[in-house]
Amino acid sequence: MNKKDMKCNLKNCGSGCGGAVYGLGFIGAAVYYVTTAGSFWLGVLGVLKALVWPAFLVYELLKSLGM
Repeated sequence: MNKKDMKCNLKNCGSGCGGAVYGLGFIGAAVYYVTTAGSFWLGVLGVLKALVWPAFLVYELLKSLGM
């Protein structure tokens, strides 16, 4: 393996970890929202909310920090 190939491999190392965390978070949020939904349409809304759970997380974090 030459230096150019090694540099490319080191550059791309670990690039899939964020997707795994987001995927697990999506599944957990979807299960939570669907199990607490009172009707079918609230369950559908829960799945949509599970898609954007990081935005809710960052919003609440910034709100609690007073920013």
